Amino acid sequence: MSIVIGKSECIGCGRCAEACPGNLIKIEANKAVIHKNKDCWGCTSCLKECKSGAIRFFLGADIGGTGCVLSASDNKNIRTWRITNPKGERVEIVINQKEANKY
Repeated sequence: MSIVIGKSECIGCGRCAEACPGNLIKIEANKAVIHKNKDCWGCTSCLKECKSGAIRFFLGADIGGTGCVLSASDNKNIRTWRITNPKGERVEIVINQKEANKY
């Protein structure tokens, strides 16, 4: 399991570094970096905290994936989860967080 941090999308907020239970993500030059990707537990805490969609999680065969990549981004109260397969096809799940716990 592994994550990839897109430097062009990263806004350097540090939320991912704070959320990482393994203390693997650091902020360097106002961008998040992970130096020991192999040590990533695959917990996706960083992915859940990233508001800019800069972190992508590889869904390998060891967890039932087929090489797809999972990413998430927020826009105010809307969280969008994206699953992109190796062919570039994308499925999006859009959640209105303000209405999610309404009932």
